[in-house]
Amino acid sequence: MCGTCNGNSNSTADEAAVATNGPTTSNGTHPVQGQPKSSPYQSVQDYLSNVGRYKIIESTLREGEQFVNSFFDTETKIKIAKALDSFGVDYIELTNPCSSPQSFEDCKTIANLGLKAKILTHVRCHMDDAKKAIETGVHGVDLVIGTSSYLREFSHGKSMEMIQKTALEVIAYVKSQGVEVRFSSEDSFRSDLVDLLTLYKAVDNAGVNRVGIADTVGGATPRMVYDLVRTLRDIECHFHNDTGCAVANAHSALEAGATHIDTSVLGIGERNGITSLGGLESSLKLLSIHAKAILANPSTYEIISPEDFGLSRYVSISSRITGWNAVRNRADQLGLHMTDDQVKEVTAKIKQMADIRPLAIDDTDSILRSFHLELQQA
Repeated sequence: MCGTCNGNSNSTADEAAVATNGPTTSNGTHPVQGQPKSSPYQSVQDYLSNVGRYKIIESTLREGEQFVNSFFDTETKIKIAKALDSFGVDYIELTNPCSSPQSFEDCKTIANLGLKAKILTHVRCHMDDAKKAIETGVHGVDLVIGTSSYLREFSHGKSMEMIQKTALEVIAYVKSQGVEVRFSSEDSFRSDLVDLLTLYKAVDNAGVNRVGIADTVGGATPRMVYDLVRTLRDIECHFHNDTGCAVANAHSALEAGATHIDTSVLGIGERNGITSLGGLESSLKLLSIHAKAILANPSTYEIISPEDFGLSRYVSISSRITGWNAVRNRADQLGLHMTDDQVKEVTAKIKQMADIRPLAIDDTDSILRSFHLELQQA
């Protein structure tokens, strides 16, 4: 688990297998598309890095429920869970079943959907919460307790000795029920490092499947993340986005040896949210656009394919900075045949209208069709 404990770090054999065969996808590890050896955007790929082999713990149905004014009824939760499973996330994390009677029922319902992704629930490191979680039939229980001086004094009031004693008791119970168990500190980056190492060594020896750290207040930077994760290694990471660093911190964590990253769709969550699922995937595949080049060969400016996210490519032509190559592409999609000079003329019309007001795709398509009709009638 942590680098100073008895858990195994990635073996040379494992690294060789990944290098030879490449990592797997679809509810497995998530690979990064190949990049030129000379690319300045190349991720760190040393013996610590897990950028090419990591697992996603998707928390839209847990963290996302803490987003202001969010409300997911059971039907919506099922749709979200199935969509995430289809996308290929490894784990789906659900709200603590102790939160409400409906949360308990929803946990049971989603745990019994038969999805490929493992279903987890996130609970306090307390025996009552753990027992309730087991009743739902989830595949794993994520235990969490605050370890910073702030949370120990103003939240639960427990000493580090009491935290460790409680953690070992709850972990032993969850393991006895035959389900996966993760133990995470809360507010890890404001916790004492020696306290963390002592606690993680104890829970690692108790046989947890993994340990986790959380930037609960969203104040960590990529360098801080790299230094802490490099010390612990083989851990799950949860980053809040209060300072806009959640995606960068997740990337840095993987470079330092983290194995699991918590995400949510669009990054929704408490306050400013957490690491965005799409943002993380895009950051690891480096997305950018240039219309002419991307139309000629998407690989020139597009390192990630829209098809990876179940989408199709669309180049917007609704702006005053629209280029005629993009307009040509859209005209061809609509079956409107025009010469280059004619496309340039209609592009000028689109720009003229875009200078006056915002344009939607229907607006630009209408301009194209009207212009083409005028050409036919001339």
